[in-house]
Amino acid sequence: MSAIGTAKNLGAIVRCSDTRPAVKEQVESLGGAFLPVPYEESGEGTGGYAKEMSEGFKAAQLQLFRDQAKEVDIIITTALIPGKPAPKLILEDMVKSMRSGSVIVDLAAEAGGNCELCKPGEKYVTENGVTIVGYSDLPGRLATQSTNMFGNNVVKFLGELGTTKTGWTGYQKENEVLRGSVIGYGGSLQWPPDVPIGPPPTTAKPKADVVKEEVKEDTPMVAGMKSAANTAGLLGTLALAGYISPDPSFGRTLTTFSLAGIVGYHVVWGVTPALHSPLMAVTNAVSGMTAVGGLCLMAQDCCPTAKFLGALSMGISCINIGGGFLVTHRMLDMFKRPTDPPDYAWMYGFPAAGFIGAATYGKLCGFQDMTQMAYLAGSLGCIGAIAGLSNQKTARAGNAYGIMGVSSGMAGCLTATNFAPSMWPVIFGLGGAGIGTGLAIAKKSRSY
Repeated sequence: MSAIGTAKNLGAIVRCSDTRPAVKEQVESLGGAFLPVPYEESGEGTGGYAKEMSEGFKAAQLQLFRDQAKEVDIIITTALIPGKPAPKLILEDMVKSMRSGSVIVDLAAEAGGNCELCKPGEKYVTENGVTIVGYSDLPGRLATQSTNMFGNNVVKFLGELGTTKTGWTGYQKENEVLRGSVIGYGGSLQWPPDVPIGPPPTTAKPKADVVKEEVKEDTPMVAGMKSAANTAGLLGTLALAGYISPDPSFGRTLTTFSLAGIVGYHVVWGVTPALHSPLMAVTNAVSGMTAVGGLCLMAQDCCPTAKFLGALSMGISCINIGGGFLVTHRMLDMFKRPTDPPDYAWMYGFPAAGFIGAATYGKLCGFQDMTQMAYLAGSLGCIGAIAGLSNQKTARAGNAYGIMGVSSGMAGCLTATNFAPSMWPVIFGLGGAGIGTGLAIAKKSRSY
């Protein structure tokens, strides 16, 4: 997604193909053209990753890439299947059909590469002038490469401005670089240019006939036997746990662990691939709930060093809280299109403030169960945040739920813990400094 956004900002024509239909909306939101494979089969695998496709789909996909290889100048491949070698998508005949000077960047080189001619760990040029990049340490090379590319662009641009010994040779409309860069010349405005920039639009090719795949399903008897066998295995495991349980706390802990695992599986496993990064950002913010541990340590009657470490951990956790939610919001803005409806997620702040106020008032009035209700609201809010980030339509609401959950949990801890009066300025000072620091860092970070 980052490569698509960067290429579009540089004026490139970007095309993308993926086996997962969910990627189509993300590609188009960044201005790219999605190339569907003319074969009716979904590539959604477990956990949002792609699955291995049928032979019919592979043949149609290779033909699509074969047609595109004759037209494009740069190909970037990222196809990987967990636990298996990288699928071969760019074959030798496709490389030979590409124009001289074209580039193939194989990001799956570590797993064997998607290009049939890729040499993992190396970069080389084929006989027809196509450069194939198979480095497996590209992240470590990006800083130097981007600096060199920027410097090279500046030098080339200055060369366009002065192509003779006397320097500037005058404004030339036939020069695409000057036509897109010069704003004013000879006392008149030259922007926007009256001559279109870039190649003329191409007519879309008619879609090929879609071939339907015949899916073989299990008979009702076989499906029932498989389901019954899985259930028998689960119940047998629970019965064994009852025999080996050393004390009642083991059973309670196993129950909590099992329920948490089931909820986590159903919430996280179906996340849209493009939302993986925002999901990680919001879980990083939710992990700021470790501030509760620091607050509890600050309330204990222990040595000053332990209280200092507790206060320090609370402040650092607040950096995660403030920065994580803002980074999530900025990531979601990357996929926002002009035609999308307005965002009213800020309205969730009203019920959140009302609940925190009611819970605090109830606790001060002696209703002890208010603390547990605040913790429950915090847990549900954090789960709602992760669930909301699994789909683009509910992602912004999920970010708001996360803020509500962390706020409720922190409020419940503050009202349930007896702090010394001298601790309150420290708590609010460190908490405010931590959240402010997180917001400042997130605001300066690049969102693409």
